[in-house]
Amino acid sequence: MIEVRNLTKLYGKKRAVDDLCFTINDGEIVGFLGPNGAGKSTTMNIITGYLSASEGDIKVDGMDVLEEPMAVRRHIGYLPEQPPLYMDMTVAEYLHFVYDLKKASAPRAEHLSDVCEMVGIFDVTERMIRNLSKGYRQRVGLAQALIGNPDVLILDEPTVGLDPKQIIEIRNMIKELGKSRTVILSSHILSEVQAVCERVLVINNGQIVANDSPHNLSAALSGERRLMLRVLGENDRILSALSGLPGAKNIEMTGQSEPGAYDYIIEGLPDSDVRQAVFLRLSDARLPILMMKPIDLSLEDIFLKLTADETGTEKETGE
Repeated sequence: MIEVRNLTKLYGKKRAVDDLCFTINDGEIVGFLGPNGAGKSTTMNIITGYLSASEGDIKVDGMDVLEEPMAVRRHIGYLPEQPPLYMDMTVAEYLHFVYDLKKASAPRAEHLSDVCEMVGIFDVTERMIRNLSKGYRQRVGLAQALIGNPDVLILDEPTVGLDPKQIIEIRNMIKELGKSRTVILSSHILSEVQAVCERVLVINNGQIVANDSPHNLSAALSGERRLMLRVLGENDRILSALSGLPGAKNIEMTGQSEPGAYDYIIEGLPDSDVRQAVFLRLSDARLPILMMKPIDLSLEDIFLKLTADETGTEKETGE
């Protein structure tokens, strides 16, 4: 759906974006992360056609952003960090205005009704936008992005300034919208990205420094695979059953969280996955597994590792 090739943006001699290359497929929800000034907003503004690139090209659904800007914009719904709202309009007036501005072709009344239902703003359509809460303003901003039924949604900090309940509501809305659209989500709330996105692109100093799922990035950056295990049985029997486990570097009993059960951390060798071997060993020994899950680096840990310089401080550059 979105192809970015050798994208560069210069501000004088400063490279805000430096030879970016990535692809986002149909139906993906992708997190776009980076420290302030890393080039995220610049890249998103170039994809949407609001900025021009110094070098490189971008295609959306096979159409070049530079050569067919209006056609590309019909495929993209964009919610910037500060939603482009007119405070002296009612919600209904604003949505009709955006419908005309975008030259939407879907039947007006039915289409705007569907959009209002998707984002949950039916009960405020006759209210002035200036009188809405921050959460409802974000919903109206999301509604304008959805007008015209775009294939791609680009959301820049969609939950900034919201309370926890509003964040959860917008997050669930994004997940639902992502079932039928391609979504690029930029956010500083890393738990939000981890909960919503299947893949993350991390940009630093204008360059892509990571492009993978959070789980794969965690495994690659930690240098080892760790497994948390809870088994019902006697500690000696459990350790005996797991003795010499292929792919395991170390097995440590960490305590008891349930009566009659013990917790363990299994450290695997790089590129090893010991889960199947653990299951077979304990099954043969008739020792029930009550819990088994990988221990991943959090997305926050990943972000800090990828965007820290040699002194351990976060890098910052100008947009």
